Order: sequence, then structure tokens, then C-alpha cells
Amino acid sequence: MDTTNSSNGVSSNTKLHVVMFPWLAFGHIIPFLELSKSIAEKGHRVSFLSTTRNIQRLPPSEHLSPLITLVPLPLPPVDHLPHDAEATMDIRTDDIPYLKNAYDGLQRQITRFLEENSPDWIIYDFAPHWLPSIATDLGILRAYFSIFNAWFLAFMGRSPEDMINGSDDRKTVEDFMVQPKWVPFPTKICYRKHEVNWMLGSRSSLNSSGVSDLYRAGMIIQGSDCVFIRYCNEFEPQWLTLLEKSYQRPVIPVGLMPPATATNVGDDKDESWVIIKKWLDGQEKGQVVYVALGSEVMLTNTQLGELALGLELSGLPFFWALRKPTGSTSVELPEGFIERTRDRGMVWERWVPQLRILGHESVGGFLTHCGWGSIVEGITLGQPLIMLPFLVDQGLNARLLAEKQVGMEVPRHEEDGSFSKDSVAKSVRLVVVEDEGKMYKRNAMELSNIFGDTKLHEKYTDEFVEYLEKHGRRVPSTAIDG
Repeated sequence: MDTTNSSNGVSSNTKLHVVMFPWLAFGHIIPFLELSKSIAEKGHRVSFLSTTRNIQRLPPSEHLSPLITLVPLPLPPVDHLPHDAEATMDIRTDDIPYLKNAYDGLQRQITRFLEENSPDWIIYDFAPHWLPSIATDLGILRAYFSIFNAWFLAFMGRSPEDMINGSDDRKTVEDFMVQPKWVPFPTKICYRKHEVNWMLGSRSSLNSSGVSDLYRAGMIIQGSDCVFIRYCNEFEPQWLTLLEKSYQRPVIPVGLMPPATATNVGDDKDESWVIIKKWLDGQEKGQVVYVALGSEVMLTNTQLGELALGLELSGLPFFWALRKPTGSTSVELPEGFIERTRDRGMVWERWVPQLRILGHESVGGFLTHCGWGSIVEGITLGQPLIMLPFLVDQGLNARLLAEKQVGMEVPRHEEDGSFSKDSVAKSVRLVVVEDEGKMYKRNAMELSNIFGDTKLHEKYTDEFVEYLEKHGRRVPSTAIDG
């Protein structure tokens, strides 16, 4: 009997083999792993490729489907990259090009894996510019999964060809401080002067990897059959329309991938959470500022000092998830800061259960670097934002969310991006305890109805897997009349 589904040309008995290959940053690795779970839940096989140490640092494998195989790849050593540095969290921002150089060294191992396993799909990140052509030659379907949102991708370049050739006519600092010419609707999204150096650097091939980030992204998009993106049509959909027109290929949202609600995350017996919860339980409802700047932002001593003194000056209780600088054993906070704020502040230098903290009733605001993943988590739990962006997409994200009035940016000096303890303190107090902050809280709660709608976003991931199935190339012999 022929069991082929005539509506999509794929047998209902067909089980796909999908390879996932994220960039070496946990802000990328974890969304790729979550998407892998969605694929496996529909009965398809997933090979999840990353470096050996990163595989070892993933959540316990007993929580993964047996259909997901974790494939460790030895990261080739390169000059200037410390031993055991296999993710961006292991190195300084300035050393990321060396990590990209090592990542490019995985090409031979990836090629051999694809040749030996003949998967139906490979879903990759922005960085392996060499991979689409390899997969094409092997007859494997190719997709770029962007953990960045649609407005950032649109701002990066008018088309993949322009990104590859650097030919969109933006050459000066001022060019990036205004709306791109190819965006056909009004927007306030643009970079500030102190943020543009990163953007200009991303367009130059003059880094140790020998390839610019913009070239990488352009080659990835140009070589893909489609683009999957952590996004949804219910929030700023005009950017998706623009991307499809610019890329001339399907751009498919997989939903915002909101985290499980705080009550379902973690273990009440977890030692860290027990200590943190006891402290939070002792604070007044809606008064605590949760401070977390992600795993890649490395503050200078001056920035660290102004942020600390600003939290102190605010007079509000705070919980600060503070990452130690790479290569150091401690964080240099202002002298006496810990002692002066001991009664109302906690500085935590280990892993934190961020979702549980954001979901605690004592927390009244989230001071964030504005990475897209952190934004999704914060707004899912209805937290207004105090925004302090530093890298990549963070500034653009902050502009849009400030326009949506779900929070405010900490005022900074336009030339060098410096900020003061006074600007931190005023921003924190305004969002968390002053009358104007009620508007931010109300808007964040309203937006959480979209960001935190589990059923809505599950529908997106279901449709994502259906797309893989519909365009899967393998038809098993059982699907043929016998």
C-alpha cells in the first residue's frame, strides 16, 4: 500500500535525520538544543554537533530524547586561543576571532560526518561560511537558524550579496546611526556612535579568522534553502516581510521559544536556588532589581565600578549575577561595596537559575544587556527592563524596546558609551519604584501575553517541523507500492 502523503510528497512513515551545528556560544547552543528537542518530539533523529567540552557542559543528557545524539568534535588548537577555551564565555571579547579560526578548523570533521551519515537536513548558525557548499555537493538540504531577531538581520544588510561584497554603501560611523535606506517603513532602530565600531569591524576581514562576520552571514544565507528565525508574526511582523523580500527565500519563524515557566524550572532541592530563594523571600514584593549582563559582556573596571555604585546609590535591594572576568579568580568591586550593601544586596558569582529569579514576586525590574534570549525570558515573565546594551544586536534591541515602552535605556555618553552611577541609580529607581515605572510594568505584562504564550509558540515549532517534513528528500522503500 502506498502511504505517501500526496499533499507534501513525503511518506507519513518517513523519519528524517537532521544535523544541528551551532556557533560556539551558549546563547546559540541552548536555542539550537531546544529546537532539536522539538524535532525529536515528532519522531525524527537529530545529530547535535559541537566541541567536546561544550557537549560536556550541556544540561544532563537524561533530559534529552534518545533520538538526539550528542556528537563531540575535538576543537583544533590555534595560536592565541587558551587551552580548553571552546566557547565565547571562556575568552575575552577581543579573542573571539581566534575562536572563529578554530571553529573553521572543524570543516574536515563536519564534512566526514556528513559524508558518512547522509542526513536529510543540516541546520547551522551564522559562522560556518564554508558549510553550505559542502552540504549542497552532498545533496543535503540546508537552513540557517538565526537566534537573532528579524530587525537585526535586516539592519545587517540589504541582501546576502551585499553582505558578501560589502556593497551596501555604508562606510562611515554616521551611516549606521540612521535608518537603512532599504527599510521601507519608519523606525528608530539604529546604532549609537559608541556602538558603531563593532558594526564597522564586523564588515572588515581584518581579523585573525581572515573572514568578516558580514561575509560569513552573507554566505550562509545565500547558500541556504531557507532561513529559520527565533521570532513570531505577532510582534513587529513587518521585519519578516522585509527579510523575505531581501533574501529571496523563505524566512520561517520558529516562535520565540519561551522558557518553561519559573515554577517548572530547576529543582527545589538545588543548593543554589535554596539559598537564593531564601534571600528573595525576605525582600519586599516588587522591589528587587535583578542584574545580569549575559555570558559575553565583559565590563571594564570603570564600568563595573559605576554599575556597582549606581546600584548602591539607588537604595533598592538587588540580586547581581556577576560573571568573573576570563582568566581571573575574583571580581574587583569598589572598595567597601559588599560591606555597605550587605543588608540589601547579593552578588552571586556562580551559575544562577535566572528564570526562577525573574519569576519571583520580589523582583520588580531586570537590568539587562538586551541579548534577545534574555529579553524573551524577561518579558515572558512580565519584567520591565533597565537596558544597558554593549555588543552586536543589543543596542538595536534596546532602541525598539524603549520605543515599545517596556523599559528604558541607562543614559550614556554618546561618544564613548560611558555611564555614571547617577544614571544607573536614576534609571533603576524610575523603572522599579517611581510612578513612571508603572507604565513600563504594565506594557511588559501586556507583551508577556505574546512572549509567554506557550501554545502559540508550540504551534510555531510544530509548523517548523512540518516544513522540514514537507521538504525532506528521502522516501523510504516502505512508502512504495509493493
